[in-house]
Amino acid sequence: MPKDILTLGIESSCDETAAAVVKNGREVLSNIISSQIDIHKLYGGVVPEIASRKHIERINYVIEEALASAGVTLNDICAVCVTYGPGLVGALLAGVSTAKAMAYAAGIPLVGVHHIEGHIAANYIEHGTLEPPFLCLVVSGGHTHLVQVNGYNDFVVAGCTHDDAAGEAFDKVARALGLSYPGGPAIDRLARSGNPHAIEFPRAKVDGDKYGFSFSGLKSAVLNYLNGCEMKNIEADSADVAASFQQAVIDVLVNKATDAAIKSGGDCIAIAGGVAANSALRAALEDECNKNGIRLYCPSPVYCTDNAAMIAVQGYYNFIAGKRSGLDLNAVPNLKLGA
Repeated sequence: MPKDILTLGIESSCDETAAAVVKNGREVLSNIISSQIDIHKLYGGVVPEIASRKHIERINYVIEEALASAGVTLNDICAVCVTYGPGLVGALLAGVSTAKAMAYAAGIPLVGVHHIEGHIAANYIEHGTLEPPFLCLVVSGGHTHLVQVNGYNDFVVAGCTHDDAAGEAFDKVARALGLSYPGGPAIDRLARSGNPHAIEFPRAKVDGDKYGFSFSGLKSAVLNYLNGCEMKNIEADSADVAASFQQAVIDVLVNKATDAAIKSGGDCIAIAGGVAANSALRAALEDECNKNGIRLYCPSPVYCTDNAAMIAVQGYYNFIAGKRSGLDLNAVPNLKLGA
């Protein structure tokens, strides 16, 4: 095995076409992201068919730019690492098909990467001392998970959402408030000028699942509140609604994450996923961790949203563990963590 291991990461699970080159699982040599946000903003959310077509149009150029920016060629790459699930099936296939073709043509090992494992691995990029075990709160548009990371390839789900993910709730509430897509950053900005205690929205608990999440009821409560204001001809304060909704989400996430860490005897929490870039969530979690003597690790916002550096990082740990994928690797849109 070479002294330095360079992994090429490819990510296309939703609406970001991304490629990156990472050295030895920690040093990012390039991280190129081609976003489709401006396209999908017209529709208020991601249109899967459009996303798939745009991935096909852009993916070769993004990979070429990632290699060029890193100052390497495909001959220098030790493994082609690609997200194969979960995600939108057409979008995933664009990346998987490209990765398989490259690996076959260049005679390079192919390594499939779980998208959520990639989000968790984003924490290794800027925190050189972070090693398993630790607890990770994964919060994104499609996923809300509490994961016990026992090793670089050993993940145990302590709790997950039973309906809407937190990011999905953010998008739907943002749409109801007339905010632009993506909803998470829009609500984060608006909430700064609102009162987080103006409206008492529910904090849902899941019977029989202490660390399970449920945000569907909260979303419905916000919509009912807005509809009630409209029926009574009362103008709702959008900033207060955004801040109160956001606080309800944050309270649940922070309380469950810190409780799980304390009960397991852990002293370390990491966060990951697009919603992990939320400024209020970071502040609240940092405050609670400080109170309980827990170390908190947060990736930079660019590594919270979908990117290929995180895929190249997790791909590295898969690769050195001897994990390889065959050329029959397929997209698995509902891939479970640990599968």
